[in-house]
Parts: sequence; C-alpha cells; structure tokens
Amino acid sequence: MSILVIAEHDNAGLKAATLNAVTAAAKIGGDIHVLVAGAGCSAVAEQASRVAGVSKVKVADAAHYGDQTGENLAALIVANAAGYSHIIAAATSIGKNTLPRVAALLDVAQISEIISVVDADTFVRPIYAGNALATVKSSDATKVITVRTTGFDAAASSGGSAATEALAAGPDLGQSKLISRELTKSARPELGAAKIIVSGGRGMGSGENYHKVLEPLADKLGAAMGASRAAVDAGFVPNDYQVGQTGKIVAPQLYIAIGISGAIQHLAGMKDSKVIVAINKDPDAPIFQVADYGLVADLFQAVPELVAGL
Repeated sequence: MSILVIAEHDNAGLKAATLNAVTAAAKIGGDIHVLVAGAGCSAVAEQASRVAGVSKVKVADAAHYGDQTGENLAALIVANAAGYSHIIAAATSIGKNTLPRVAALLDVAQISEIISVVDADTFVRPIYAGNALATVKSSDATKVITVRTTGFDAAASSGGSAATEALAAGPDLGQSKLISRELTKSARPELGAAKIIVSGGRGMGSGENYHKVLEPLADKLGAAMGASRAAVDAGFVPNDYQVGQTGKIVAPQLYIAIGISGAIQHLAGMKDSKVIVAINKDPDAPIFQVADYGLVADLFQAVPELVAGL
C-alpha cells in the first residue's frame, strides 16, 4: 500500500501543514510518497526528502505549477494516481481547492478534514461545527483525504533520507490564473502555526481597544493575535485574524480568549487547544465550559494587571 501526500510550499520552503499530513499518512501505514509540484522547487524537494517516514519524493518542476492552481495540480495528481491507495493533503486553502477536483476526476468520494485514523479504510471527522464526530468507512479503491492539521502532530522535519524522482509535467490547462496575492506581513507568529494565541471578541468594544489592550499582552507572550467572528464582523480587525468554523482552525499550546462569549462557531476553531484561558465578565458565557482556567472579570482591568504581572 502506497500513500501520496501533496506537499504545500511556496517554492522555497515546505509548509508546516505538510508535516501534519505526513503523520496522518503514517497512521494509515504503508510507503509514503510526497509530491512536490512547483517552479524552481528543488529546495522544497530536498526538505521533503528529509522528513521522517517519507520513502520517496516525486518532483514536477514547471512554470505553470508555480502558483499551485487547483486545475493544473489536480490534473497532475490524477495522471500519477495509479498505484496509490490514498491521496492526502492538508485541509488548507490549497488542499481544499485541489483535492475535491481530484476526487471528482477519479470518481470517488472525498473524506474531508479527518482528525483521526481508525484503520486504512476508516476515519473520524468532525461534523456540525465540531459538535459531533462521524466515523466514515470508505470502500473506494483510492481514498482522497484532507487532514485537519490540528488533529495530528507534525512529523519530524529531519531524519529521513527519501529518494527523489522527477515527474514529467503535464500541460498547462489554462483554466485559471493567479492575478495577485496579498500577504499579511507581521512580526508576530503566523496564526495557524503559533504556540500561543491571544484572541479578542465583541467585548473589546472597538478596534482601538482591541489593539490597545491585547497587543501588550501578545508582545509579552510572543503570541499571535486572533479574533472571534463577532469582532471581525464589527470591523475591529481584518478577517485574517478570525478563529472559528469560518476562519482558521487552531490548536496552540495556550489560547487566551478575552471578551469572547464562546459561540459554537468560535469554539469549533479553538477547542483543541492544549490550555484554554478565558476572561469574560459574564459568568454564564459558554467559553467557560471549555476553558481550563476562567476569570470572571472586567477585561479592561484584568488584562492590564496581567500584563503588569508578567
């Protein structure tokens, strides 16, 4: 049994989400191959070859793979799908864009955002915004799977010595083209990979309060900053701060929820955090049901005191 993991990268370095997908593949069992499709991506292939548990790296290097558009990438995967029992990618924007196309072209069902592997045919995935877990068994000859990265530890990025094999590039289908990419630049850790996250909600009252109160705490802790959907909808912060079912799914070592009531939509995005701390003046706020530590207090008094004590 061989498993193909689709590498996510920026043509210079391997994205951390790929390591979580490799761990999921290892739990299924079998030879793990990694597909690196890009333009000038030899450094990525070298990194992938060093990932623990990977036995082979397949590299397709061509200009039209540089932006990893879903149509071109899916066609490449399908053209090389023979012999693989599982095709796996992280449930990121690229994985979600590409693998449904792969499943459709192979005429199989996709199994989305698994968080656990029961056996080679059976997987666990959250449904209803994470309020229930479905155990799904597939009889398809090829399982097409996206992996929720918070459900699996990252594989070791060193220790492996996989062989590298060049793949012939497929044609440029020309069905889509990347016009521009706007990247958020910040000195803070990236939200999806941060070990500590400080999040604010509607209780912050305004964008000015959000930054004035939370930034000193985040600076002290070296944390990324997040927000609830209510805070984003109110215009306090941009939508790339949003944590939740319609935002980013995170599972840091420490998640501090400040002025967040704990709506189901938000809990679905952060309840797998290792330690959850909640500060809210409402003792009945749902966030306290998932918090390891809760403080019922006025955040405008409690957070500055916390910063002063650190």
